[in-house]
Amino acid sequence: MKKISLKNILKKTFKTKSKKTKTIKVKKKTSKKINKKLNIKKSKNKKVTKIKKIVSIKKEEKTNNLRIPRSNDQKPEIKKIKKQETEKKEYKIKDYVVYPKHGVGQILSVNNKTVGGIDVQCYDIKFEKDKAIGLLPVNKQSHLRPLATINQVNKSMLILKTKPKIRRSMWSRRAQEYEQKITSGKIYELAEVVRDLNKGDGLLVDQSYSERQLFEKAYDRILSEFQIVMKLSLEDTQKKLNKVLKRNLEAETVKVENKTIQTTEVVE
Repeated sequence: MKKISLKNILKKTFKTKSKKTKTIKVKKKTSKKINKKLNIKKSKNKKVTKIKKIVSIKKEEKTNNLRIPRSNDQKPEIKKIKKQETEKKEYKIKDYVVYPKHGVGQILSVNNKTVGGIDVQCYDIKFEKDKAIGLLPVNKQSHLRPLATINQVNKSMLILKTKPKIRRSMWSRRAQEYEQKITSGKIYELAEVVRDLNKGDGLLVDQSYSERQLFEKAYDRILSEFQIVMKLSLEDTQKKLNKVLKRNLEAETVKVENKTIQTTEVVE
């Protein structure tokens, strides 16, 4: 019989336990590593899915933009036409009116027209000299003025007979003042411009181009108004105006022709 030693038995038992604990520890470490790897993979998968979703959303947006909307999908918008505030008409059809920027005109009709989605009541004004028809809303009829009375015409004739007031300021400033007086539409201011720019007999050549233009503009406007108020023909009203202004157009034309002939002879 072999002798059983207690030492050997104890050694064997402790060795087996230590081996088991080691294996358990190793297993725990490997399991942790595997879990980490799985977590990393899951995070990567989540990122990939997010990217895929973003790409798919962008593609859908592009396709939606490229799609042609159907008539059934979009409902037509009903736009309400706003009406302009009403005002009493001061002028009737066939009335003569002075519009400061264009001169004398005649009202042809009153019509409703849509301007910028608003129903507007307008005067149709015919300007014979410009050969144009202008539209003016009834709300802005304050810009118009009626024709001058006979008393106003007589007063403006007296203004034309007075001496011209010529200032020594720069021509550019004077031209602006004359232009403002013409566009004001007031008959007395028109008469002042005609009086100040009138050169009388034989001095038409001495006028500059801009001076002559302003004179003709004011002269034509005052002449057309005088013609309608006095109920005369254009020739008769022109003769009356020229008498007041002491202008002899026939003499002026003869002098201009003589001056042109003299210049041609010198050039030759």
